[in-house]
Amino acid sequence: MTFVIVEPRIGVKSGECVDVCPVDCIHPTESEPDRESAPQLYINPAECIDCGACESVCPVTAIFPADSVPEQWKNFIEVNAAYFNK
Repeated sequence: MTFVIVEPRIGVKSGECVDVCPVDCIHPTESEPDRESAPQLYINPAECIDCGACESVCPVTAIFPADSVPEQWKNFIEVNAAYFNK
C-alpha cells in the first residue's frame, strides 16, 4: 500500500511531508525544476514504504493511505501515480 496526496493539498506545497519522508518519495522537491509549475506534491507509489510519517505532519489533512482515500478524492490515487509515469 502507499499513501496519496489529495485535493486539499492543491496549491499547498509547504513541504513538511517532504522533510519527514525517510525514502524521499514525495515530489517535486524544492530543487526540482517543476516545483513551481506543479499544482501539488505527489507521493511516488513505487517508492512509498507506508510508514505514515507524512500523514501526521500534513497541515491541511490531505494525505491518506490509498485504501482510505475519501470517495470524492479517489481519482487522486491515479493523479499521484500519473505524475511519476510521465
